[in-house]
Amino acid sequence: MKKPNILFILLDDFGWKDLSCYGSDFYETPNLDRLASRSMRFTDAYAACPVCSPTRASILSGKYPARLGLTNYIHCGKPGHRDRARLIDAPYTPFLDTREKSLAAALLEQGYATWHLGKWHLGERQYWPDKHGFELNIAGCDHGHPPAGYFSPYRIPTLDDGPDGEYLTDRITDEAISLVRQRDTKKPFFMNLWYYTVHTPIQGKKNLVDKYERKARSLGLDKVKTFEESEIHPKSKSISKRIRRRLVQSDPEYAAMIECMDTNVGRLLEALEAEGELSNTMVIFTSDNGGLATSEGSPTCNAPLNEGKGWMYEGGTREPLLVCWPGVTQPNSSCHVPVISTDFYPTILDMIGAEQMPEQHRDGISFAPLLKGEAAPERDGIFWHYPHYGNQGGTPGSSIRLGDWKLIEFYEDGRLELYNLRHDIGETQNLAGMRPEITSKLHERLKEWRREMEAAEPDFNPDWEG
Repeated sequence: MKKPNILFILLDDFGWKDLSCYGSDFYETPNLDRLASRSMRFTDAYAACPVCSPTRASILSGKYPARLGLTNYIHCGKPGHRDRARLIDAPYTPFLDTREKSLAAALLEQGYATWHLGKWHLGERQYWPDKHGFELNIAGCDHGHPPAGYFSPYRIPTLDDGPDGEYLTDRITDEAISLVRQRDTKKPFFMNLWYYTVHTPIQGKKNLVDKYERKARSLGLDKVKTFEESEIHPKSKSISKRIRRRLVQSDPEYAAMIECMDTNVGRLLEALEAEGELSNTMVIFTSDNGGLATSEGSPTCNAPLNEGKGWMYEGGTREPLLVCWPGVTQPNSSCHVPVISTDFYPTILDMIGAEQMPEQHRDGISFAPLLKGEAAPERDGIFWHYPHYGNQGGTPGSSIRLGDWKLIEFYEDGRLELYNLRHDIGETQNLAGMRPEITSKLHERLKEWRREMEAAEPDFNPDWEG
C-alpha cells in the first residue's frame, strides 16, 4: 500500500488570528475554514522563533534554533545596533548546515518524491533546497521576500518570470498543481509549499483590494482608532524607536493577499481531489512567526495576543496550525496542548510509520498521539531564544512555557516576566513578583536549557550612552 502524501503549507509572517476559523472578522478564508472542518485545529501551536529563518530551520531539522546557532533571520546586516542599544546582538549561523539530515532527506529515503516550492531563506546557493534532500526546487533561494514584489517580473533566480502582472501566489500554486498532475503515481510525494505571502511588500490584486476597502467602510473600520504610537515599549526603557501598533484588522491590501492565498489553497486541494489523492494526503498548515503588527506599515493585528513578529510575547510566536490526517484526525476537532515547530519532523515520521531519528530531531516530540485522540506527549517545557534586536521593536530575550505558565527573561536588564496564559492570554499582568517560587523554577530550567543548547548570548555594548 502506498504511503500517504504530505502537503506542508507554511506561510510567512501570518498571525495566529489571521484566519476566520481563528477569530478574524475581517479576513475571509473559506477554503482554509473548510480544511479546518476536516482537521484538528491547534490553539496553542508555536513557531520556534519570532522571525522566519530560525523557525524554518527548526521544521527541517527537528532542532531548536539555539542548538543550530541559527537564531536570526538570514542576511539581516551587521549585528549590534551599536548606536542606540545597550547590547550587541549575539552572532549566529547564516545557513542551515548540510550536515543536518533534513526532513526532506529522511522522506526521500522513505521513497517519497520531494518537492520544494516558494520561500526558502536558509542560506546562499550551497544551502538551497537541492542540497537538503529536495529533488525539485521552484522559487526557493536565499531571498527572504520577493525582491521585485508579488507581480511579475519577480526577479527570483529559481523561478522564470511569468507574463507581466502575473501574481506570485497564483504562479506558485500553478506549479504545485502541475506537479500533482504530472507525478509518478506509484510514489508518494512530500510537497513543501512555503508561500512568500504575507511577507512584505504588502501587495494585493486590485479587485480584492477594492473589495476590502468597501468592506472596511461598511464595517466602519475607517472611523475607528487604527493605530497606537509610542516612542518606547512600556516594558523596555532603552529603545527610542517609534512603535506604531495596529489595533484592529483592517488593511485592505493585507486582506487581499490572504484571500488570494486562501483561494489558491482551495485550488490545490481541488486538484488533489480530482486526481483521487486528497483522501491519501496529510495536510499541515501553519506559519513561521507571528503577524507583523508593529512596523513596516503594521499590516495586521494579533489581539488578543501581545505584540507580533520580532517580539518574545505570544503575538510573535503563537501560530495557527491545522492538521488533516484523513481517516485519523477527528474532523472539526481542537487541541489545546502546546506544540512547537521542532515537533513536525518526528510527528511526520510517526504519521507515515517510519522509524524515529532521535539523533537528528533531538528537540522535537511527536504529537501524532494527539492527532489520534490519545494522551499528550510528556515534555519539560518548550523554549525560545532570540538574542537579537528585532526590526519590529522587540529586544533580546529567551523564554519558556511549561503548562499554563510562561516566563520571559530580557537580556538588557535581566528583567523577568511571568504570565499565566490560561487566565491572561494577552500577557497583561506580570506575576513574577507575586509567584516567586514559579518564577525561580522556570528561570532555573530556562538557564539549564540554554547551557544544554550552548546558546550564544548578546554582549554589553561599550559604546552605549543610555
